[in-house]
Amino acid sequence: MFQPDREAMPVPELRALQLRQLQDMVARQYAHVPAYREKFEAAGLKPDDLRSLDDLSRFPFTRKSDLREHYPLGLIATPREKLRRIHASSGTGGKPTVVGYDDHDLEVFGEVVARSLYAAGARPGMVFHNAYGYGLFTGGLGTHGGAARLGLCTVPVSGGGTERQVSLIQDLQPEVIACTPSYALVLAEALERQGLSPDEIPLKYAVLGAEPWAEKTRAEVQKRLGVVATNIYGLSEIIGPGVSNEDAAEQHGSYLWEDHFYPEIVDPDTGEALPDGEWGVLILSSMTRTALPILRYWTGDITRLLPGDNSTGRTVRRMDIIRGRSDDLIILRGVNVYPTQLEAVLVGLGQASPHYHVTLTRTGLMDELTLQIEAEPGALTLRQEIERQIKVQVGVTVRCELCVPGTLPRSEGGKLRRVTDLRGAR
Repeated sequence: MFQPDREAMPVPELRALQLRQLQDMVARQYAHVPAYREKFEAAGLKPDDLRSLDDLSRFPFTRKSDLREHYPLGLIATPREKLRRIHASSGTGGKPTVVGYDDHDLEVFGEVVARSLYAAGARPGMVFHNAYGYGLFTGGLGTHGGAARLGLCTVPVSGGGTERQVSLIQDLQPEVIACTPSYALVLAEALERQGLSPDEIPLKYAVLGAEPWAEKTRAEVQKRLGVVATNIYGLSEIIGPGVSNEDAAEQHGSYLWEDHFYPEIVDPDTGEALPDGEWGVLILSSMTRTALPILRYWTGDITRLLPGDNSTGRTVRRMDIIRGRSDDLIILRGVNVYPTQLEAVLVGLGQASPHYHVTLTRTGLMDELTLQIEAEPGALTLRQEIERQIKVQVGVTVRCELCVPGTLPRSEGGKLRRVTDLRGAR
């Protein structure tokens, strides 16, 4: 462990720490953020009403719409002159969500990313190939800061420029890479075109995140790059990457750094709390951020908190894979479908490229799902097998279209849009 005194804190001490930190955060929001004070008063609540962790469920959720409503920095709890960095989302759903960091927040950011990289297998002195995008996206600068805290030598290559990335990997011999899982497969293709086998690639560890991915995608990345791949999770509203990470020796659930982020799982329809082990929406409170303390943030990510012991000695809880986002859920003729379920079928067949795209259309009252995959023309048997396996494993009927290899969109280091929904189009 990078910080065993925090990662393996006795559970009663951890729960007491969480309560104190949540109480401090709520008091800070009430005193310094008018929008939160109005929310609390509308619910008939004051900071003193948070007397136990169970009381937290009485307090309102914070949603992405709250940040957009108070654009750009209406939820900031510290004077603007004390801000040291601004990040923002792409704004594809409307106005971007803007988040601010002060000196303390940047210290927290570096600490939790350093823990995450250490859990992923990185050790001081290693070379770190950082292929997350630098800029307003939190991925590049966030992982960069954590790598510096851990003592890695960072190659800040950012996203895109795949052929150049391949050359840098060959020349600088990095042991660790960070990127999206879809871009890891793009790099694998490029390295294979260079004639390199997995045992000729210097990489040992891959820290993958920023988009949901299936377990079979992990197997594909590990086989083709010769790495141990772990999932890093985060979101800019809470801190950025580094909210949780899997342990490379275990690869079973991502350890939530609970001394900084308090997790809850709630029913996506009712918002009621669910016990550990049940699937629902992940709710996070950023207990130790001072510039932008966020209470009960509705992440939209569907996961669960894993019950039971682990093999590392950590006492913080683990979260399972992200099944998908509640707003990415495809309801097709009454069946709930997540894109990661389709991806798992494709990768599991072994013959199909993991690059795919989903298009949703409506004919009359009937919804249709067309799944485009890359395969050699005339692979009729493969197309039929994909349709059959999706029917068996996912429970829906889809139409599979074969595309020439290399023609579907590739990730260039950022998040890859997998679904086009035309059901509302005229």
